[in-house]
Amino acid sequence: MDKKCFQFSKEQQKGILGFFFVVIVIQWVCLFVDFKPVPVEGLGKQQWLSLETQIDSMENQLIKNGRKIYPFNPNFISDYKAYQLGMSVAEIDRLFAFRKQNKYVNSVEEFQKVTGVNDSLLAVMAPYFKFPDWVKNKTTSKLVGFSNSNSFPKKEKKIVKDINQASQEDLMKIYGIGEALSMRILKFKESLGVFVSMEQMKDVWGLSPEVVERLNADFKVSTVSGIKKLDINNASVKELAQFPYFKYNLAREIVIYRTMNGEIKNPADLTKIKGMPIENANIIALYLDF
Repeated sequence: MDKKCFQFSKEQQKGILGFFFVVIVIQWVCLFVDFKPVPVEGLGKQQWLSLETQIDSMENQLIKNGRKIYPFNPNFISDYKAYQLGMSVAEIDRLFAFRKQNKYVNSVEEFQKVTGVNDSLLAVMAPYFKFPDWVKNKTTSKLVGFSNSNSFPKKEKKIVKDINQASQEDLMKIYGIGEALSMRILKFKESLGVFVSMEQMKDVWGLSPEVVERLNADFKVSTVSGIKKLDINNASVKELAQFPYFKYNLAREIVIYRTMNGEIKNPADLTKIKGMPIENANIIALYLDF
């Protein structure tokens, strides 16, 4: 047999060597690379564990800060409490803007849609949301309403509360009033005994005209028992200066007026005293013994 049959050209030799190289590379890849698909269920479990860790971390942080979470209606959450729970300023503003339109969120899903809070924060807050019973029975109510063509839902009568009986929680339901302002209102009332007019809301430092207007819509003065009376003709400068409507300089002017003109007999005499807030003279007079 001719030996030339077993001889290869240089091009053929290169082709054969290349073929063997490719085969060897494929065998190595098959040996060291795992081609098994990653189970989708495993990925989902990892994501859930990660989310659960974030939730536990946020709850532990709230406990660490000494803040126990109580059930609350997210429609009336204060800016301070929302911040403490982890909401951003932008998320809080979106909720307040929504409420300013006299609208309410009625579900966890709607709360997230309005505020834009992420899933991890929502998972921490949602278990503590407390919506009114009528929201829970909304679907049932609709069915009952249409079952009788002569039945129409009656508009609920707004209940106006007595400002002198209002708690801090009642005041914080007003949009624009947080823990600090509500406490300031209560301390002002305590220094006077009671409020005698809703006009006095204008005298609470820090309340904007819009907030005062909302307070007037939800509260009124029903009871005026318990007024702390100040003896305007016998009180010392120090005692006068402790009255919320009198500063030290005004207290001195009152004593000077008494010395030069005799006793102060009525609200009209108050307006003659230098520095006296004339616009509040009638209200101030209710807290004085002449």
